[in-house]
Amino acid sequence: MKKIILSLAASLFLAVPALAKETLTVYTYESFVAEWGPGAAIKANFEKTCDCTVEWVSIADGVAMLNRLKLEGKDTKADVVLGLDTNLTDEARALGLFAPHGMKDAKLNVPVAWDDAEFLPYDYGHFAVVYDSEKMKTPPASLDELVNGDASQKIVLEDPRSSTPGLGFLLWMKQVYGDKAADAWKKLKPRILTTTPGWSEAYGLFTKGEAPMVFSYVTSPAYHIEVEKTERYKAAAFKEGHYLQIEVAGAIASSPELPLAQKFLAFMLTPGFQDEIPATNWMMPAGTMEKPLPAAFGTLVKPEKTLLFTPAEVNANRRAWIDEWLNALGG
Repeated sequence: MKKIILSLAASLFLAVPALAKETLTVYTYESFVAEWGPGAAIKANFEKTCDCTVEWVSIADGVAMLNRLKLEGKDTKADVVLGLDTNLTDEARALGLFAPHGMKDAKLNVPVAWDDAEFLPYDYGHFAVVYDSEKMKTPPASLDELVNGDASQKIVLEDPRSSTPGLGFLLWMKQVYGDKAADAWKKLKPRILTTTPGWSEAYGLFTKGEAPMVFSYVTSPAYHIEVEKTERYKAAAFKEGHYLQIEVAGAIASSPELPLAQKFLAFMLTPGFQDEIPATNWMMPAGTMEKPLPAAFGTLVKPEKTLLFTPAEVNANRRAWIDEWLNALGG
């Protein structure tokens, strides 16, 4: 009888399924989860802190992420959205999808005051025109020199409708030229080799030698110095100043994994996340690090002036400014 009871107990134990791990679904952009990006290390580091699995969903770029959220609405599968920036936060907030992050006293390292209740920054960087010094001995020293320069020396740009760098360049043009931006776009048009959907495609064309210039970041040359051991690729310092990007993440309020999503946001500001950013995402860290910055960061262009529209200004004008860009380049 005792053997029968033990046998039944063992059968019941085996019949009970093991509790499944929680899965955190994170929407992010392609380069973040690329082979060379920080995604794999951050996933491993976070999974050590929880009984969970991080599932990355790769989307071309930050603007494309916002467009996907608009389509999915409250049916989105995302628990966390990582890769929007301050040029998109007001528009994203208006969707009513994001929960407060609850980290009012978070220790942040960003160049501007931070009081956003839904979105937390994880890195930042100034945009720049990056050029091939073997093909271009005299790079533009200002946005005006880029706009009015030699049309045979091409630049690869990103589309502001799908790409945060593309939007960043559009906003840079608007900050410098204001009401004359349309004329500036028309002057620049002969120098544009192509406009790609996202940063990865643009930078790939540049490194393949398709054009001597690409729109990227002040920090981009650090990758080539640290990884490829070459100083061939450099950022041009522009006298008008450089437009700033602050990348952010937020948790979806309707997510069944909201506590885990908020735990991820808190983790995002710790060394387990931040230590991976400089040497894989090639941006400046926005939280606490334990490792020193790569040595190449000490050689980078230091913008003398930071340009930045407020999230509200971008939200109010983005569609009109994109229409202006389309009309100027389409004519």
